[in-house]
Amino acid sequence: MNNVFYMNHPLVQHKLTILRDKNTGSKEFRELISELTMLMGYEATRDLPLKEVEIETPVALAKTKVILGRKLAFVPILRAGLGMVEGLLSLIPAAKVGHIGLYRDPETLKPVDYYCKLPSDIPERDVIILDPMLATGGSAIAAVDTIKKQNPRSIKFLCIIAAPEGMKALCDAHPDVSIYCAALDEKLNDHCYIIPGLGDAGDRIFGTK
Repeated sequence: MNNVFYMNHPLVQHKLTILRDKNTGSKEFRELISELTMLMGYEATRDLPLKEVEIETPVALAKTKVILGRKLAFVPILRAGLGMVEGLLSLIPAAKVGHIGLYRDPETLKPVDYYCKLPSDIPERDVIILDPMLATGGSAIAAVDTIKKQNPRSIKFLCIIAAPEGMKALCDAHPDVSIYCAALDEKLNDHCYIIPGLGDAGDRIFGTK
């Protein structure tokens, strides 16, 4: 899977360990999600094009580089993906934010689409979809399907933890989408929760059960 990039940086792995701990409270959990997303966003935006400009420092003229007018859109999958937005906006505050609402039907385990609001100029933008957990891959695939209908410049998917089943499903369905992930876990259990995982990311971010 040449389109998958795993983040093995020591800071990412250290923060991920604290994130997994069942004793980590909601406040710290939210902060860690944001910090991890910011660190991962550094890698996910490594291919942004640059152009050379000339500026004046307090000492002399200098030729240096700025991002070449690339427009980005961050699209969290509701609701857990919301916890990842702030980290990326701290890196790129000019990006626009869309939202996709999906939930997993408890009977069929299939994703159900209930909300979608994207920037009107999405065809001019590179999109990064955000969801902390890639479990079965159903929601991720549905989100990519929805966004592709709007013809963006490109799509990337950013998650913190993935199950092998979900990773394979997303790669098979959308081999053109680059996936950035901090950890590939062991498996899904009978209820399609990632093992060892970190529990329900949405509940832990927002303090609900």
